[in-house]
Amino acid sequence: MSGNEVAGEAAVAAGCRFYAGYPITPQNQLTEYMSRRVPEVGGVFIQAESELAAINMVFGAAAAGARAMTSSSSPGISLKQEGISYLAGCELPAVIVNMNRAGPGLGDVTPSQADYFQSTRGGGHGDYRTITLGPQNLQELYDLTYLAFELADRYRNPALILGDGILAQVMEPVRLKPLRRVRPAPAWALTGCGDGPPRKILSLFLKPGVAEAHNWRLAAKYRRIEVREQRWDEFQVEDAKLVVAAFGSSARIARASVQAAREEGLAVGLFRPVSLWPFPYQPLRRLAEGRRRFLVVEMNLGQMVEDVRLAVENRGPVSFYGRPGGGVPTPEEILKVIRKTYRGAER
Repeated sequence: MSGNEVAGEAAVAAGCRFYAGYPITPQNQLTEYMSRRVPEVGGVFIQAESELAAINMVFGAAAAGARAMTSSSSPGISLKQEGISYLAGCELPAVIVNMNRAGPGLGDVTPSQADYFQSTRGGGHGDYRTITLGPQNLQELYDLTYLAFELADRYRNPALILGDGILAQVMEPVRLKPLRRVRPAPAWALTGCGDGPPRKILSLFLKPGVAEAHNWRLAAKYRRIEVREQRWDEFQVEDAKLVVAAFGSSARIARASVQAAREEGLAVGLFRPVSLWPFPYQPLRRLAEGRRRFLVVEMNLGQMVEDVRLAVENRGPVSFYGRPGGGVPTPEEILKVIRKTYRGAER
């Protein structure tokens, strides 16, 4: 399957029965796939008239208790940010897939990781966070998309998959899960004018102090997510003098560079955050206690490098190598930077 198809099939397997989207390259194939697949399992597919309409349709479906999803790419995700902020403020679960393309502006349709800040810092207005997962291959894209629905429900919070044009278009074999039963509408969901007390879902609080209390409660939830949901992967870091830190497609490419460096006798390892928020600060901080040198590799101008520096806390030098605007690094490029950086680690 292609990556776009994989994300769609994972959503269906996880119980997603409502999808609203709008076309943009390189995720068009995901919307096309969902237009066929969601009705096959008794769900609702809508091609909205705009990105704004799509995210607000997802808001409505989530408020009614459905597992709901939308997807887009970079400029389209920017247009959805107000709706994502409303989802977070109203504590509604939903999944958003971003197959990142180059920017800023309309940029290019080539792969990029320049939406890291937008994804991990909330992206819209107000104090909120979005659970963000960064897969490196299609099996992980499938598994993490499935997981995103579980996490969104568990914490009543939007969850985002940060992919890119490589993951969207590449084809790989994937092990699929059986379709899970569609869970009943949760107790907090809106049901219309039925029996029982009326239910409210809102993020507008006009009485003094109510909005602040709401934000403190959200902050406590985010802290629980930070403690419980950090995910990461390590490769040959135990004896490493230099640790390469990368996520998503960059990490997949960098792993080949690390393997090549090892064959040359260089003590190099790879640290890969899987949850981009919550970022795995503690495990990276433990690596920094060995006075290692760090090299961050990204397809942007250096965004995750800020989180790496926060984790390292000046325990070791942090270097950066990036390819912005649709540039994709090769293993050979990264290996050259590893060699140069490693010489500094040996001093």
